[in-house]
Amino acid sequence: MPALAIRSTGGTTTFHEPVSAHLAAEFLTVPASTVDRCVAEVRACAEHLGVRATPEVIERVAREHLLALVNSAPPPRSPR
Repeated sequence: MPALAIRSTGGTTTFHEPVSAHLAAEFLTVPASTVDRCVAEVRACAEHLGVRATPEVIERVAREHLLALVNSAPPPRSPR
């Protein structure tokens, strides 16, 4: 899936890594691979929709997705 690539065709890295690192530090209960995938998907979606995929926009939207993921987890079961 070329749209989900984290490197440009020129071989230089994009802002994917700093955004992922910042969000991974904020969402410690979410695996880093999930954060990386979320950031890549948000970037691909923004580009597909024609939205300028700046680091700020991607971080803001990815944060909302990760918050939804964290908040949708069921509460831990209490012992009976």
